Amino acid sequence: MNNVRFATALHILTLHYYVKDEMLTSEFIAGSMNVNAAVVRKEISNLRKVGLITTKEGKGGGTLLAKPAKDIRLSDVYNAVRQTSPLGKKNVPNPDCPVGKQINVELDVLYNKAEDAMVSRLAAVTLEAFCKPIK
Repeated sequence: MNNVRFATALHILTLHYYVKDEMLTSEFIAGSMNVNAAVVRKEISNLRKVGLITTKEGKGGGTLLAKPAKDIRLSDVYNAVRQTSPLGKKNVPNPDCPVGKQINVELDVLYNKAEDAMVSRLAAVTLEAFCKPIK
C-alpha cells in the first residue's frame, strides 16, 4: 500500500514534459529524484512496456515520452505501476467466525469501488495538466 512507484513514474514523466525532446538518462533522472538509478531503470522498463516512454540504448541514448503529454492520463500511469489495492491487503480471517467468513467479500466490493473512483479521477487528469503548475 505504501509504495512509491506511482510517484516515481510520475516524476520520470514530469521531467520529460519539461525537457521536451531531449533524451534523459536514468542517472540524470535519479539525480532529480535523489534515488539509485536502478530504481529509475525499473520504472522506465514498466513505462516502456505500456507505451508511455521510448528508449534508446548506447551512447547518446536515454528516454523520451512516447506520446504527447496531453495524451497521457494519470490513470495510464497508475495502471502501469499498480500492484495491489491502494487500501492494502486483506487478512485471512477465521472461516468459522460469522464475520470472518464474510468480511473479505464485502471488503472486495469496498476496495473495488474505492479504486474505481480513484482511477476515474486520475483518468480526468492529463500529464500536461498535472505538470503545468510545476515550475
